[in-house]
Amino acid sequence: MTGLRMKDRVEILLAIILIVSQSCKSPKAEKIIAVTSTGTAFRKEYIVKKINFPDKAASMCRPTGLTRSDSATFMEGGGREFKETLFNKPVAVTGVPAGMKFINGGEFSMGGVNPVGMSGGGHENMNDARPVHRVKVNAYYMDATEVTNKQFAAFVKATGYVTVAEQKPTKEEFPEVPEDNLVAGSLVFKAPGQKVLLDNYLQWWAYVKDANWKHPQGPNSSIIGKDNYPVVQVCWQDAAAYAKWAGKRLPTEAEWEYAARGGQAGKLYAWGNEMKPGGKWMANIFEGSFPNKDAGVDGFKGLAPVKQFPPNGYGLYDIAGNAWEWCDDWYRADYYQTIANNKIVNNPKGPAYSYDPDEPGVKKKVQRGGSFLCTDQYCTRYMVGTRGKGEYRSASNHIGFRCVKDVASLLTNNSKLITVNGMLYLAHYSFYHK
Repeated sequence: MTGLRMKDRVEILLAIILIVSQSCKSPKAEKIIAVTSTGTAFRKEYIVKKINFPDKAASMCRPTGLTRSDSATFMEGGGREFKETLFNKPVAVTGVPAGMKFINGGEFSMGGVNPVGMSGGGHENMNDARPVHRVKVNAYYMDATEVTNKQFAAFVKATGYVTVAEQKPTKEEFPEVPEDNLVAGSLVFKAPGQKVLLDNYLQWWAYVKDANWKHPQGPNSSIIGKDNYPVVQVCWQDAAAYAKWAGKRLPTEAEWEYAARGGQAGKLYAWGNEMKPGGKWMANIFEGSFPNKDAGVDGFKGLAPVKQFPPNGYGLYDIAGNAWEWCDDWYRADYYQTIANNKIVNNPKGPAYSYDPDEPGVKKKVQRGGSFLCTDQYCTRYMVGTRGKGEYRSASNHIGFRCVKDVASLLTNNSKLITVNGMLYLAHYSFYHK
């Protein structure tokens, strides 16, 4: 909120400024003008600090000198920054939890290249996704799809849980906001009626009273008949609560990317290097004129039900596009730099605290995968190595999540891991008396 006088801030909920859609915000310098409920205009001016990474970081893909025709060549194998994925000893397990996929552990190159200049690469350098570095993760299970409305409804019914968006903001949390403006609600994408400059995201985002997971676009919307749609309007805190109830957890950022790559190394997308292999759309993203007109040529305008596009190599659906997915890690723009000197980073859990130079005082968690709003006109973070971010208690109608479960957590007193012909199995023993 740098540059705003205290009395100017009381006319607008802080949540509007601490917008979750930072995940898709232009990296350029911005001048934002919004109008308060009283019609008084205020101005927020800031310069997004450019993060300069060493030249050796993803040096194969700098924007200068890279033409569109070069993209396939440079992305085949991801360039010299990416090394072969090394898988753990082959594992075969029984009793995989319903709706989940087994992800064998391994060592891989984590991060992404600079896509600017590539065909469909967009305009963001993705500096926070570099340097590319080696990471090792243990085996785990991951939800095949994003958590659906039906699944989340079962959680709410069983526990009586109330999401953050359904709760009235407190005076303690927003001491300078007038009581009348402290209303339950959340952020909703609102397509403007005409083409606009992409320098002010408040032209297409609004804080809507009573918008929540049951009413994703506001009180007049509903999820009736949409059981198999991803649940949205859930913040990180809500997602973590669901995961705990389900006996699962949110994935680390490293686990998410390892699974999203589907066993491939250095590919631009979860399915390979070509955006539309054989002319076929592989994810629900934004086509047309952003943000005013989604042409829906991929088959959907806005959010889509799960499993509408082919799964990746590990059988995971919608790992790109549709809805952003929360990860467990705090977000730091420079986190990869802090661990890049390690030869291999084992099961990283992310930084100890959040830091985003765009908004230093805002606590943000990592988001991955992009959403139905991502487009090469503005945001291309459906690319598998790229990163998103969001204030951990903020929600919107394009953010959901999926869960993971540790393999070891399935072991009981009557089960153990055994090796048969070089393969690892989960064996369960039942004892009984005649």
